[in-house]
Amino acid sequence: MNRAKTSITHLFFSFWRNRSLVLQMAKREIVGRYRGSFLGMLWSFVNPVLMLAVYTFVFSIVFQARWGDAGGDRFEFALVLFAGLIVFNLFSECVTRAPGLILANVNYVKKVIFPLEILPWVSLCSALFHAAVNLVVLLISLVAVGHGVPATLLLLPIVVLPLLFLTVGASWLLASIGVFVRDVGQFVGMLMTVLMFMSPIFYPLSALPESVRGWLFLNPLTFIIEQARDVIIWGKLPDWGGLALYTLFAMVVAWAGLVWFQKTRKGFADVL
Repeated sequence: MNRAKTSITHLFFSFWRNRSLVLQMAKREIVGRYRGSFLGMLWSFVNPVLMLAVYTFVFSIVFQARWGDAGGDRFEFALVLFAGLIVFNLFSECVTRAPGLILANVNYVKKVIFPLEILPWVSLCSALFHAAVNLVVLLISLVAVGHGVPATLLLLPIVVLPLLFLTVGASWLLASIGVFVRDVGQFVGMLMTVLMFMSPIFYPLSALPESVRGWLFLNPLTFIIEQARDVIIWGKLPDWGGLALYTLFAMVVAWAGLVWFQKTRKGFADVL
């Protein structure tokens, strides 16, 4: 196997060299999701608006929930919850689809010139589009309730970037395993449900006992969810030291996922 295909530089250049193809396929996937519907692409905006309205009604009006000990206005809980879900859904959408990526694109497997490793990038770009729409809805809502948008929002891409590498690395690994072990898709679906409730999405970390709080950071989503909320809602600077360590961890996962994918891709055609 060509070592260049599994080098750390290939992790970046596989996307950059094929960026036009990746964006074209991602656009086709996004448009295809809404093709034939009456509202078309407008559904990508309507859906998060409706969900945020439901969260606001249930948690802020019915339960009158407040986030943490600081109190806050009655709409704050729903907005903080929604911010956490944006991060979770970005990761979950890609990882849940990953085991079926190769199975859904069998026609590309036997095409020698087609770079199969870009398929997780395509899935990630599609998920990023929906995350961006959700973020716009969140920002409009923050302004509408008088919360305002802090300047630290500009740091959000830096906060989310490590998660993108972690996501694509996990997608490479699961896309490969999914070819040989079809049951992995069912397992990943259950794992995502566990991760959702083991992430500080519906509750703040301060609600947990200190003896338990640290264990929640074993969940790779916990740190990014907390950092994303800091820069989007609370106007706090990221934890640069923690972000550096997380980036290193994410890059190792991404590289390991790429190596595994490239080592096993020769067997895809035999199985499929």
